[in-house]
Amino acid sequence: MKVAKLAAFIAGALLSAPALDAVLAADTLKLAIGQRGNWENAAPELGQKAGIFKKHGLDLDIIYTQGGGETQQAVISGSVDIGIGVGTGGAMGAFAKGAPLRVIAASVTGAHDLYWYVPAGSPIKTLKDADGKTIAYSTRGSSTNSIVLGFLKQFDVAAKPVATGSPASTFTQTMSGQIDVGWSSPPFGVDALQEGKIRVVARGSDLDSTRDQTVRVQIANADVLEKRRDAIARFVQAWRETLDWMYSDPAAIKAYAEWVNTPEERARRVRDEFYPKKNLSPDQISGLDKAMAQAVEQKLLAAPLTATQLDEFIQVPKPKE
Repeated sequence: MKVAKLAAFIAGALLSAPALDAVLAADTLKLAIGQRGNWENAAPELGQKAGIFKKHGLDLDIIYTQGGGETQQAVISGSVDIGIGVGTGGAMGAFAKGAPLRVIAASVTGAHDLYWYVPAGSPIKTLKDADGKTIAYSTRGSSTNSIVLGFLKQFDVAAKPVATGSPASTFTQTMSGQIDVGWSSPPFGVDALQEGKIRVVARGSDLDSTRDQTVRVQIANADVLEKRRDAIARFVQAWRETLDWMYSDPAAIKAYAEWVNTPEERARRVRDEFYPKKNLSPDQISGLDKAMAQAVEQKLLAAPLTATQLDEFIQVPKPKE
């Protein structure tokens, strides 16, 4: 296939030298992404359609999971090369136990996008009213798992955390009364909020420890990173360029709106209200001391990682000059 493509391009004199290099260097990377449709995780889908990853010689094979814990397991097992949107604490804990994963970029710093809600008729007004009630998170080891455990401590609430999977499955369980407090992330639930069907009772940013903390990361299988380091570096560089495009070109909002089947006005609101660009920088990994302390407290990590371990754990490729 590559030979046929190359011959056609050369015959038609349609490719520049860099584009020819991209054809010759084409690599397929398998991705697992928690929560289809989140703006935070949209770069692979949108960037691939816009041709940005192809420019870097990459074809992305994307699957979607129920959350960060499931994504992480796919990377550990070698089913995929890269996992997007994995809880930082869960990744640290798995790494400390010898799991073959490495951090190659940040997914998001802070947690303003995540919110917890109740049906409009619920007597629960704030999390302090949730004693003895159930509160949702996606999967064990995910950022929503860590935040819920943090909520229980910070607000001194004796609620029961329950893994409910995706925002869609959580919404069904919450609205049917199986779960008292659901969780979500835009664009899912924005319609219900606007229509007054649900009320927000907490945001991830209400948790003091998460405001400046990188709560989700991008991880790669350690063996893949070792053997295909150049492809991983090109992936992260393409992500940076896609992110710039997503915040500068109206075509990105249009593409996102079409992908998640929502009006462009609502898509723009999702981006501008819930996802400040600086929070999505793949190069910004901060608050590690807090993340490790939280992971230890939540028994995801036996002890804080050493400086040597952190150097091995975090291997973000440098931006291209």
